[in-house]
Amino acid sequence: MMNIIVLDGHTLNPGDLDWTALQALGNVTVYERTPEAMVAERIATADVVLTNKAIVNAAAIEQAKQLKYIGVTATGFNVVDIAAARARHIPVTNVPAYSTASVAQLTFALILELCHHTGLHAASVRAGEWSSSIDFSYWKTPLTELSGSTLGIVGLGQIGQAVARIALAFGMKVIANHKHPDRDAMEGVTFVDLATCFRDADIISLHCPLNAGNKEFVQMDLLRTMKPSAFLINTSRGPLIRETDLAEALKEGIIAGAALDVLSAEPPSAGNPLISSPNIIITPHIAWATQAARKRLMHTVVENLKAFQGGVPQNIIN
Repeated sequence: MMNIIVLDGHTLNPGDLDWTALQALGNVTVYERTPEAMVAERIATADVVLTNKAIVNAAAIEQAKQLKYIGVTATGFNVVDIAAARARHIPVTNVPAYSTASVAQLTFALILELCHHTGLHAASVRAGEWSSSIDFSYWKTPLTELSGSTLGIVGLGQIGQAVARIALAFGMKVIANHKHPDRDAMEGVTFVDLATCFRDADIISLHCPLNAGNKEFVQMDLLRTMKPSAFLINTSRGPLIRETDLAEALKEGIIAGAALDVLSAEPPSAGNPLISSPNIIITPHIAWATQAARKRLMHTVVENLKAFQGGVPQNIIN
């Protein structure tokens, strides 16, 4: 049977799922976490390696003489040296589209929190402020209605489209900047250039993949074109935003607020300027992590390996 090594199983399965389906495919060893310095040692006798964020570099691949297959338990695959795997004729697979609904859901959870600050108001009630109020109602922040406002989406792939459908259901206008407007035309969505998207939107939501051409494209010059009442949402990739510029924009009131599920380094350093910025919500990269999404992820990880073992590999990156 194949020797299957899971390098960082805690990420996918912290204990609320099980490995039974994977265990049916070989001898499985699950490490909860693996630092990069230990990867080569742990995969030295592996036929199959599964990783989410543990780095599988060229040296580790070269030393793993039995290695036949690398499965990424995520959509992004930059943790694997793809060229080194290709040189050894080792297929690398990923899991596309498993978290679309969950990411769209968190996107709107963040938007709604910026609009109503429900957590702040609930804490106020718990602290006794309503019981001691002379009025039947009060609010501690401006309250924002979504209907009639404009959502600007950067990247109208599967997640961007799911977000657009929710926005349309709220009665919002939706504009989008996207590389493939003809291929991904969507009723109710108007395609615009990037400058127009940032200028006209009341809320900007990022849903584009990270690449060499768009790293830190959200920087001060672009932020200054936004409405002072606008919000910026990022549930995509942290390095899309120049974090020092966003921190300054929030401090200066150039935009009204931001909500991020991703940062440039994860976990962030204590000195990340966004953590102490005003008018910001930061969640610890949880958009993908609902149990339903992780169940789909686990299922596809197993199906990818089954397909490889059956001679008809699927979701091949390289």
